[in-house]
Amino acid sequence: MRIRLVATTAVAAGALTALSAVPAQAAEYDSALKIRGIQYDAPGSDSNRCSGGNTAEEYLTIKNYSRSTTVNLKGYVVKDAAGNKFTFTASHTLQPGDYVKLRGGNGTDSDTRNVVYRDNCNFMWNNDKDTIYVYKPSGARADVHSYTRSGSDPDRNGYITYHG
Repeated sequence: MRIRLVATTAVAAGALTALSAVPAQAAEYDSALKIRGIQYDAPGSDSNRCSGGNTAEEYLTIKNYSRSTTVNLKGYVVKDAAGNKFTFTASHTLQPGDYVKLRGGNGTDSDTRNVVYRDNCNFMWNNDKDTIYVYKPSGARADVHSYTRSGSDPDRNGYITYHG
Protein backbone atom coordinates (compact mmCIF):
# COMPACT_ATOMS: atom_id res chain seq x y z
CA MET A 1 0.00 0.00 0.00
CA ARG A 2 2.82 2.42 0.74
CA ILE A 3 4.37 1.88 -2.66
CA ARG A 4 1.11 2.69 -4.34
CA LEU A 5 0.66 5.84 -2.23
CA VAL A 6 4.20 7.01 -3.02
CA ALA A 7 3.70 6.34 -6.72
CA THR A 8 0.35 8.16 -6.69
CA THR A 9 1.90 11.09 -4.82
CA ALA A 10 4.80 11.25 -7.29
CA VAL A 11 2.43 11.19 -10.26
CA ALA A 12 0.25 13.87 -8.66
CA ALA A 13 3.28 16.01 -7.88
CA GLY A 14 4.51 15.62 -11.47
CA ALA A 15 1.09 16.61 -12.81
CA LEU A 16 0.99 19.67 -10.55
CA THR A 17 4.46 20.67 -11.68
CA ALA A 18 3.47 20.34 -15.32
CA LEU A 19 0.27 22.30 -14.77
CA SER A 20 1.98 25.07 -12.83
CA ALA A 21 4.62 25.56 -15.53
CA VAL A 22 2.08 26.59 -18.16
CA PRO A 23 0.20 29.18 -16.07
CA ALA A 24 3.48 30.71 -14.87
CA GLN A 25 4.51 31.44 -18.46
CA ALA A 26 1.03 32.73 -19.32
CA ALA A 27 0.99 34.91 -16.20
CA GLU A 28 4.38 36.35 -17.13
CA TYR A 29 3.10 37.36 -20.56
CA ASP A 30 -0.17 38.67 -19.13
CA SER A 31 1.74 41.03 -16.89
CA ALA A 32 4.79 41.64 -19.08
CA LEU A 33 3.82 45.05 -20.46
CA LYS A 34 3.49 47.70 -17.76
CA ILE A 35 3.59 51.46 -17.38
CA ARG A 36 7.09 52.34 -16.19
CA GLY A 37 6.43 56.04 -15.71
CA ILE A 38 4.73 59.15 -17.02
CA GLN A 39 5.85 62.71 -17.64
CA TYR A 40 2.29 64.01 -17.29
CA ASP A 41 3.28 67.68 -17.04
CA ALA A 42 5.76 68.76 -19.70
CA PRO A 43 8.48 71.06 -18.36
CA GLY A 44 7.82 74.75 -18.99
CA SER A 45 4.60 76.47 -19.95
CA ASP A 46 2.20 74.18 -21.79
CA SER A 47 2.07 74.97 -25.48
CA ASN A 48 0.39 72.53 -27.83
CA ARG A 49 1.52 74.26 -31.02
CA CYS A 50 2.84 71.71 -33.49
CA SER A 51 5.75 74.01 -34.26
CA GLY A 52 7.63 75.21 -31.20
CA GLY A 53 5.27 73.64 -28.64
CA ASN A 54 6.30 71.25 -25.89
CA THR A 55 3.85 68.35 -26.30
CA ALA A 56 6.75 66.03 -27.20
CA GLU A 57 8.04 66.58 -23.65
CA GLU A 58 4.92 64.83 -22.32
CA TYR A 59 5.42 61.07 -22.53
CA LEU A 60 4.43 57.69 -21.19
CA THR A 61 7.09 55.00 -20.78
CA ILE A 62 5.89 51.44 -21.33
CA LYS A 63 8.28 48.62 -20.47
CA ASN A 64 8.38 44.90 -21.17
CA TYR A 65 9.05 43.42 -17.72
CA SER A 66 9.21 39.86 -19.03
CA ARG A 67 12.42 37.89 -18.69
CA SER A 68 11.80 35.88 -21.84
CA THR A 69 8.85 37.14 -23.91
CA THR A 70 9.14 39.59 -26.78
CA VAL A 71 6.05 41.81 -27.16
CA ASN A 72 4.87 43.48 -30.36
CA LEU A 73 2.98 46.68 -29.53
CA LYS A 74 0.88 46.61 -32.70
CA GLY A 75 -2.77 46.79 -31.66
CA TYR A 76 -2.10 47.89 -28.07
CA VAL A 77 -4.20 50.88 -26.97
CA VAL A 78 -3.35 53.62 -24.46
CA LYS A 79 -6.22 55.70 -23.06
CA ASP A 80 -6.84 58.33 -20.44
CA ALA A 81 -9.86 58.87 -18.18
CA ALA A 82 -11.54 61.22 -20.68
CA GLY A 83 -11.34 58.61 -23.45
CA ASN A 84 -8.47 60.14 -25.41
CA LYS A 85 -6.64 57.24 -26.96
CA PHE A 86 -3.67 56.18 -29.00
CA THR A 87 -3.45 52.87 -30.84
CA PHE A 88 -0.11 51.41 -31.88
CA THR A 89 -0.86 50.76 -35.56
CA ALA A 90 2.66 49.77 -36.59
CA SER A 91 4.84 46.94 -35.31
CA HIS A 92 7.15 48.00 -32.49
CA THR A 93 8.90 45.08 -30.87
CA LEU A 94 9.94 45.23 -27.23
CA GLN A 95 12.52 42.66 -26.21
CA PRO A 96 12.56 41.56 -22.55
CA GLY A 97 13.57 44.58 -20.46
CA ASP A 98 13.09 47.01 -23.36
CA TYR A 99 10.86 50.08 -23.23
CA VAL A 100 9.24 52.65 -25.48
CA LYS A 101 8.40 56.30 -24.82
CA LEU A 102 5.04 57.30 -26.27
CA ARG A 103 5.48 61.02 -26.86
CA GLY A 104 3.03 63.73 -27.83
CA GLY A 105 3.60 65.89 -30.88
CA ASN A 106 5.02 64.88 -34.22
CA GLY A 107 8.23 63.06 -34.94
CA THR A 108 9.80 60.00 -36.48
CA ASP A 109 9.08 56.73 -34.70
CA SER A 110 12.24 54.77 -33.97
CA ASP A 111 12.75 51.35 -32.43
CA THR A 112 16.46 52.11 -32.01
CA ARG A 113 15.67 55.32 -30.10
CA ASN A 114 12.73 53.65 -28.25
CA VAL A 115 10.24 56.34 -29.24
CA VAL A 116 6.80 56.48 -30.84
CA TYR A 117 5.01 59.78 -31.48
CA ARG A 118 1.26 60.17 -31.16
CA ASP A 119 1.27 62.58 -34.15
CA ASN A 120 -1.09 64.78 -32.19
CA CYS A 121 0.00 68.13 -30.76
CA ASN A 122 -2.65 68.22 -28.04
CA PHE A 123 -1.66 67.19 -24.55
CA MET A 124 -3.14 63.84 -23.54
CA TRP A 125 -2.49 63.77 -19.79
CA ASN A 126 -4.04 66.20 -17.33
CA ASN A 127 -1.68 68.15 -15.10
CA ASP A 128 -3.82 67.77 -11.96
CA LYS A 129 -5.06 64.15 -12.13
CA ASP A 130 -5.78 61.41 -14.65
CA THR A 131 -5.97 57.66 -15.15
CA ILE A 132 -3.79 55.78 -17.64
CA TYR A 133 -5.06 52.57 -19.22
CA VAL A 134 -3.09 50.16 -21.42
CA TYR A 135 -5.07 47.53 -23.32
CA LYS A 136 -3.84 44.49 -25.22
CA PRO A 137 -4.94 43.94 -28.83
CA SER A 138 -7.47 41.43 -27.45
CA GLY A 139 -9.12 44.22 -25.44
CA ALA A 140 -7.93 42.84 -22.09
CA ARG A 141 -6.38 45.36 -19.74
CA ALA A 142 -2.59 45.16 -19.47
CA ASP A 143 -2.10 47.90 -16.85
CA VAL A 144 -3.83 50.87 -15.23
CA HIS A 145 -2.68 53.68 -12.92
CA SER A 146 -4.31 56.82 -11.58
CA TYR A 147 -2.43 59.83 -10.33
CA THR A 148 -2.95 63.20 -8.69
CA ARG A 149 -0.37 65.95 -8.65
CA SER A 150 -0.70 66.36 -4.89
CA GLY A 151 -0.84 62.65 -3.96
CA SER A 152 1.36 60.89 -6.52
CA ASP A 153 4.10 63.41 -7.28
CA PRO A 154 5.66 64.54 -3.99
CA ASP A 155 8.50 66.48 -5.64
CA ARG A 156 6.03 68.10 -8.11
CA ASN A 157 8.36 67.64 -11.09
CA GLY A 158 5.56 66.31 -13.32
CA TYR A 159 7.03 62.80 -13.48
CA ILE A 160 5.76 59.67 -11.70
CA THR A 161 7.46 56.25 -11.69
CA TYR A 162 5.50 52.98 -11.56
CA HIS A 163 6.86 49.41 -11.44
CA GLY A 164 10.38 50.67 -10.73
